[in-house]
Amino acid sequence: MRVIQSEDGVLLVDDSIAEKPYTDENEIICWHVDHAHQRTVKGINFVSCLYHNQGISLPVGFELITKAETYTDPQDGKTKRRSTRTKNEIYRDLVQQAVKNQIPFRYVLNDIWFASAENMKWVKTTLQKDFVMPLKANRKAALSAEAKQAGTYQRVDTLDLEPLTPMTVYLEGVEFPLLLVKQVFTNEDGSTGVLYLVTSDTTLSGEAIPTLYHKRWNVEPYHQSLKQNASLEKSPTQTVTTQTNHFFAALCGFIKMELLKISTQLNHFALKAKLYLQALHAAYAALQDLNPVRLAA
Repeated sequence: MRVIQSEDGVLLVDDSIAEKPYTDENEIICWHVDHAHQRTVKGINFVSCLYHNQGISLPVGFELITKAETYTDPQDGKTKRRSTRTKNEIYRDLVQQAVKNQIPFRYVLNDIWFASAENMKWVKTTLQKDFVMPLKANRKAALSAEAKQAGTYQRVDTLDLEPLTPMTVYLEGVEFPLLLVKQVFTNEDGSTGVLYLVTSDTTLSGEAIPTLYHKRWNVEPYHQSLKQNASLEKSPTQTVTTQTNHFFAALCGFIKMELLKISTQLNHFALKAKLYLQALHAAYAALQDLNPVRLAA
């Protein structure tokens, strides 16, 4: 049996929204801001913690965003919903639970929405783990401990950074030094993009930091397969309990496909097509066994 766990594993934390535009609103199916598409959508917003190693990604924790509290928006006077817990609080709980469950990993990888100073300190100081996180271009950093103490900070995008050349910096609200690296890449439309990455592991090289962070993108196939292959968005359920059960069932379906991927060397979409074809063959064979009456031409 193939062993998936090792100290080379990483934790990926990210959130996504399973859209439910035609389902009645409740505390888990409600309106959420989709930062990726800059719009508000109706559906289930969930935060997942994935363990990734050796090309395999397995969910080891999740939480549905529950907006059970209602309030009146002072701007438009409308009644709206909100959660009593922030996504950053959920982030820290999921990572801590992975540590408590003795899941072996060294790095936590997440997108820019979870790259707060509090989360950085939590991972490095409290959990004794390392991280790689992206920074917004306007994030402020000091170039030395003395500059930090004096409150002399600069915007990250104003620093004299050569691509893939690490620089030691001190962020506001973070007591320990970090390595900062700039990655320049070409987008699909031919435009040039810049990504600023920081890590708490000051032994990493400039090339190793973006290579390590690239593993975070394995969370995207997870979201896609969970919705399309495990039918997360196709549930006819109407209550919070049944909707939560369906989410968990879809999660189990993803895990089974991910484990089948090891033995079959097929991706989730190919596995779904193969299973569907076999189901059609089985249904046709069962129909033939019934020996239906054939009509004369």
